[in-house]
Amino acid sequence: MKSASTYRAVQAVSKGKLELTEKPLVDPPAGHVRIRVEACGVCHSDSATVEGILPIAWPRVPGHEAVGRIEVIGSGVEGWKVGQRVGVGFLGGSCGYCDYCRDGDLVNCTNQGYTGVQQDGGYAEMMIAKASGLIAVPDDLSSVDAAPLLCAGLKYARRMGFEVVAIDRGGGDRAELSKKLGAHHYIDSSSTDVAKALQALGGAQMVLATASGGKAVAAALGGLRRGGVVISLGATDEPIELSAFDLLFRQLGVDGALTGTSKAGDATLRFSAMSEVAAMIETMPLEKAAEAYAKMMSGKARFRMVLTMT
Repeated sequence: MKSASTYRAVQAVSKGKLELTEKPLVDPPAGHVRIRVEACGVCHSDSATVEGILPIAWPRVPGHEAVGRIEVIGSGVEGWKVGQRVGVGFLGGSCGYCDYCRDGDLVNCTNQGYTGVQQDGGYAEMMIAKASGLIAVPDDLSSVDAAPLLCAGLKYARRMGFEVVAIDRGGGDRAELSKKLGAHHYIDSSSTDVAKALQALGGAQMVLATASGGKAVAAALGGLRRGGVVISLGATDEPIELSAFDLLFRQLGVDGALTGTSKAGDATLRFSAMSEVAAMIETMPLEKAAEAYAKMMSGKARFRMVLTMT
C-alpha cells in the first residue's frame, strides 16, 4: 500500500523508457504550490523529455498539460487558495525581473524552466509548480477536458467567427473529420496544390502550420493573401525555404509561437467553457502512461490521450 509520505509518478529514466515509481512527498518552496494532479494530457512534445531530444537530467517526470487542486501553498504566494483547481502548462513560471519580463514578454523569460523538462511535470499524482505559471480552471470545465487545452488548440477558429480551411494529407475520413472539428473547407495536400486551392478561396489571411516540417510551411506561403502570415507551431529542424520576392512584394510573413502566457491560458479555458470547445479524448490511468505515450507517438490516438490519477 502506498505510503502517505510518497506519491506515484511515471518518469523517463533513459531514452524512450518510462517507468512507474514512488517519489517522496515534499513541501513547495517559496513562490510555489503543491498540486494534487487529477488529469494530465499526453503531448507529442513530451518526446523531448522521453526521447532525450532536449538536454535532460534523467530521471524526469514528463507532462505539461496538468490539471489538479492546490494542496499546499508555499511562502510568498498570494492570489491562490488551497483547494482551487489550476492548470500547469509548458511554461514553468516567469521570474518577473529579467529584461524580457520587465518588458512584458513573460513567454521568453530567461529564468523560466519548462514543465516536464527542467522540472517534473504532470505524469504524477503530485507536482510542484511555480505560482506565476498557474492557470485558473473554470468550475464548469472538467479536469480531463481542460488538460489538453493547456497546450493543444482546436475548434477555436470557427467559434471565433473565422472561415476555416483544414489542410491534411488524404481524403475520405479525414475530410469528414475536419468538418466535424469545425472546418468549412478541406484541402487534400497529397492530390491538390495547396497554394492554388487557398487562392481560389480568396487567399488565407493566416495559416497555422502544425506539421513538423519546413516544406509544409513553405507550401502554405503561396496560399496567403497580401499581408498574410504563416505561424509555424511544429518543432522541426527542417529549413523553411522563402522567396524574397514574396516577402517584399506581397508583404508575407513567417512567424513562430512557443505557447501562451498563463493569462492567455485563463482566457482560453474560459472561452472553451463558454463555447463548449473540448478535445476528442481517450483516457488511461497513470500506471498506463507508457502505453498512452506509445499510442500517441504512433498516431493512433483519437485524438488526445489524457492520464487520470484516481
